Amino acid sequence: MDSQKFGTFISELRKERGWTQLELAQKLNVTDKAVSKWERGVSHS
Repeated sequence: MDSQKFGTFISELRKERGWTQLELAQKLNVTDKAVSKWERGVSHS
């Protein structure tokens, strides 16, 4: 899965659940900035 597809996938799942980027980040124990980067396809490592 490329970075852009991964980002779209994460974003869609998050929105389906009604979560903000911060809420998802807290559940995954990462920063909201990391979630933002994933969704934009900047990084997924």
